[in-house]
Amino acid sequence: MGLRDRRGGDAAPAAAAAPAAAPAAAPAAAPAQDLGRRGQRQADRNEFGRRGSATVYKMQEKLVSIGDDFWIEDEGGNRMFKVNGKMLRVRDTLIFEDLNGAELVHLQSKAVSIRDKMKIERVNGPSGVLTKDLLNVLGDDFNLKLDDGRELHLKGNFLDHEYSFYEGNNKVGEVSKKWFRIRDTYGVQIEPGYDDILLLAATVCMDQSSHDTA
Repeated sequence: MGLRDRRGGDAAPAAAAAPAAAPAAAPAAAPAQDLGRRGQRQADRNEFGRRGSATVYKMQEKLVSIGDDFWIEDEGGNRMFKVNGKMLRVRDTLIFEDLNGAELVHLQSKAVSIRDKMKIERVNGPSGVLTKDLLNVLGDDFNLKLDDGRELHLKGNFLDHEYSFYEGNNKVGEVSKKWFRIRDTYGVQIEPGYDDILLLAATVCMDQSSHDTA
């Protein structure tokens, strides 16, 4: 006989235990940060002024060995400068021109590796000489000394086209393959208002020097 309560009735069966609360759902994992190529470009541009005003130029590897005309374009595919390679066969000279054909820079291709010096001859503007930084025993950094008294420093991996230009402590340019996914192509990003053609010419010098010594 079952238990009875004080009034003599059968005791009510004990209430069933409430089911355990379901464990709280784990918060949704935040999506992995994936900037993509467009976001990466914007993030990189922020180093060079507001509102993404830095220009990225598309360059061809081993430009000196091509011997033909080549257009330097921006990342939108707009032609910006012409590299005239016709004189390469005659005078071992590369000539950089603007869109109207005016000459801007002369590079002597065979002078690049002589005594680790590379001469950048400007038509209207400061010329310069690229030399290996002999004071840096830990790497193969370079200095670009201009005839107006300024000096730029190049630091990074020149063979893989991953390096930067500095004037003092300020980064004024960067060379990298991260902006383009095209074979034998790399990009050059330059501080807004800086001397674009000077850094582009220096980049071509470094490209040849790296492949000559590789």
